Amino acid sequence: MQIPSKYEANQVESKWYDYWMKHNYFHSEPDEREPYTIVIPPPNVTGVLHMGHMLNNTIQDVLIRRARLQGKNACWVPGTDHASIATEAKVVAKLKEQGVDKNDLSREEFLKHAWEWTHEYGGVILEQLKKLGCSCDWERTKFTMDDDMSEAVIKVFVDLYNKGLIYRGYRMVNWDPEAKTTLSDEEVIHEERQGNLYYLQYKIEGSDDALTIATTRPETIFGDTAICINPNDERFQHLRGKKAIVPICNRVIPIIEDEYVDVEFGTGCLKVTPAHDENDKNLGDKHKLEVIDIFNEDASLNSYGLHFEGQDRFVARKAVAKELEETGVLVKTETHINKVGTSERTKAVIEPRLSDQWFLKMEDLAKPAIKAVLGEDSEINLFPKKFENTYRHWMENIRDWNISRQLLWGQQIPAYYYGERKEDFVVAETIEDALELAKKKASNSELQASDLKQDTDALDTWFSSWLWPISVFDGIRNPENKDIKYYYPTNDLVTGPDILFFWVARMIVSGYEYKGEKPFNNVYLTGLVRDKQRRKMSKQLGNSPDALKLIETYGAGGVRVGLLLSSAAGNDLMFDEALCQQGKGFGNKIWNAYRLVDGWQVDESIQQPESSKIAIDWYESKFQKVLIEIEDHFSKYRLSDALMAIYKLIFDDFCGWFLEMIKPGYQQPIDAKTLKRVIAIFEDNLKIVHPFMPFLTEDIWHYIAKRTPEEALIVAKWPESKPVNEALINEFEFASEVISGIRNIRKQKNIAFKDAIEFSVINNEKANKVFDSIISKLGNLEAIDYVSDAVDGALTFRVKSNEYFIPMAGSIDVEAEIKKLTEELNYTEGFLKSVQKKLANERFVTGAPEQVVASEKKKEADALAKIETLKASLASLG
Repeated sequence: MQIPSKYEANQVESKWYDYWMKHNYFHSEPDEREPYTIVIPPPNVTGVLHMGHMLNNTIQDVLIRRARLQGKNACWVPGTDHASIATEAKVVAKLKEQGVDKNDLSREEFLKHAWEWTHEYGGVILEQLKKLGCSCDWERTKFTMDDDMSEAVIKVFVDLYNKGLIYRGYRMVNWDPEAKTTLSDEEVIHEERQGNLYYLQYKIEGSDDALTIATTRPETIFGDTAICINPNDERFQHLRGKKAIVPICNRVIPIIEDEYVDVEFGTGCLKVTPAHDENDKNLGDKHKLEVIDIFNEDASLNSYGLHFEGQDRFVARKAVAKELEETGVLVKTETHINKVGTSERTKAVIEPRLSDQWFLKMEDLAKPAIKAVLGEDSEINLFPKKFENTYRHWMENIRDWNISRQLLWGQQIPAYYYGERKEDFVVAETIEDALELAKKKASNSELQASDLKQDTDALDTWFSSWLWPISVFDGIRNPENKDIKYYYPTNDLVTGPDILFFWVARMIVSGYEYKGEKPFNNVYLTGLVRDKQRRKMSKQLGNSPDALKLIETYGAGGVRVGLLLSSAAGNDLMFDEALCQQGKGFGNKIWNAYRLVDGWQVDESIQQPESSKIAIDWYESKFQKVLIEIEDHFSKYRLSDALMAIYKLIFDDFCGWFLEMIKPGYQQPIDAKTLKRVIAIFEDNLKIVHPFMPFLTEDIWHYIAKRTPEEALIVAKWPESKPVNEALINEFEFASEVISGIRNIRKQKNIAFKDAIEFSVINNEKANKVFDSIISKLGNLEAIDYVSDAVDGALTFRVKSNEYFIPMAGSIDVEAEIKKLTEELNYTEGFLKSVQKKLANERFVTGAPEQVVASEKKKEADALAKIETLKASLASLG
């Protein structure tokens, strides 16, 4: 079957993806082969494909396709995360459009809407990954809210509670007033923002005295329950034991002393608002202060805010400041830069809030995970290694994990309340089990299931996904099943460094807690995708290209190559759409190379030329050398370097040199022996390109020969390693310079390639003559004449100390050539003098960086060699 003149990615890609799916190449079941397992970082069920997903999943697909070619039982488990906050926000917004308020719905009614939304819109991103060519085992697709996955989460919660590791506590938490839920510390992004520092005067009870306090949040004065001074601050000794009056609300509060107060900051006095600042809460606990919460759950002021009740905190801030100014309480205002915590999901400013929440004790759980990555006998490798420091900082300073969220979408916390007291609850996997436990704990056999009220909070989404490598193989519910025993631990995890703690570290923790071993061997942390201006790609900036549009324009292969060409291991990717064009061009190069080969007529009677035999021996050795290089790059997760090595091998060595060496003459047939080897070489090329450009390579593979499904490229065998003939490779490097020299002279002198030329050489280097037949073919030489003396009337060039001569008598204007060479010689000699002057300057040689001096010395050597060549050419012209 003849290959078309043009590669049509849009048609080819859907054809081969359907073919792969039809023949079930992506599906894996345990067998006798070595497993190779990757679990996908589950994208949010609300998500659509963006550049970060494209990079991350391209890398995973490259690894999984290579493993499949290596004969391993490759299993890539896909799935999505229920993303509590993001999904609930989407559902609430949709309900609002329909005129429905979430608060008017029961939990069951809301969850019905959430599931409807998930079934309609969720999983779009998984379908989009197919466009990229991702060879996931779609039969194993998981969702963190699947019944079996939820059951595993609840089982783990109960187990950790029974071990004394989960507890309920009244703590200061991060409150997202938009999502109306708590967030963990890791879900809070701290941003520097410009605000104001307000200087307020608090009157002292029973006197005309006042003290000035600086605050960034005047609206919180309604929650003030003390003023704190440093006991060592002589300025305020007269205030010891006295009381102050809070402006506007006129509440009388004590003046307390504590060394916590920084005498250098602001005025040296601190207003203490225990309900709205963690440090103030600690002070409040220490001094037994009243706690007054002034905010509603949406961060509007409650009744403690008096006539500001119902106002949003930021609106109230301005209004309170205005009233304080009008009443003479506000002394002055200064601009002030401070760090503000914002919600990673909703971008709302976080409000510290006291609340009853569920926590997981992390200190002891973290110890095996620290040892696994940072210990002397570490079992898990991070690539790049630099992220070990980040991991160490987080894990060695770990805090208890706030795992409860005030949301409906998610696994409902399996705690059941049966009485009025805080401690009147039990934790169980089912309400039936909870009832039996409650009867015993309450010593009340009359309790009914209807007397139990389940906790309304849901679990943090990360509490689902931290079990991912185990739960996708049902290893929590059925710890001895064949899948978990075969596929766990997984091999490679590919993810972003921004979730190194959120997800990666926690998976390691759960792996040791529930399987007694690591969840994966290696973690490859990709960089962030940035634009050419180094800005992070985002919807807000409008600098993120449409991922599917890129695939439509450049083909999946072009985009995959474009992404990986610019993605050095662990460093941020400076994405440039031109690289996708380069990737598309690389695909066209391979396509046209096969079209060239496919167009050759074969003649069984022709003997194999010596030039073709040598060319084949050389390329096979060059291929093997690059194969070793590729394997080394893969072992270090330098996929960009592996791709570049393949790119150069095929673009330069195969297309640029090899095909020229073995190409038959114009309208001449090729011998059968050479063609057979060329096809085998082409197939090996396709195998190493396949992980990066799967559609194009599979298409060409089937044009080469009619293949059965068992012979498809996707399940072919990775090229075998064979000995490398280094000498032959080195000899070609020399020969290629000779060929380039001949071609340069042909180009300079306008000598058509069809005209054969004489050629002589003084072989001072004792160079091997093995490539002479190729030099003759690619230079179109009449013969190669080895001589001992210079050839008169010839142009000359050098390769190392070898001199090459091309007689030019009668075919050029000798006088014009002498003039041109003389001008070039004069210029080069002038350049040499300037370089040598610089090298003669001792201050330059001793003071300049070593590489700069080395560069100048190379310029000197190159100039000397060129002068010698020019003088030889002038001498040959008489």
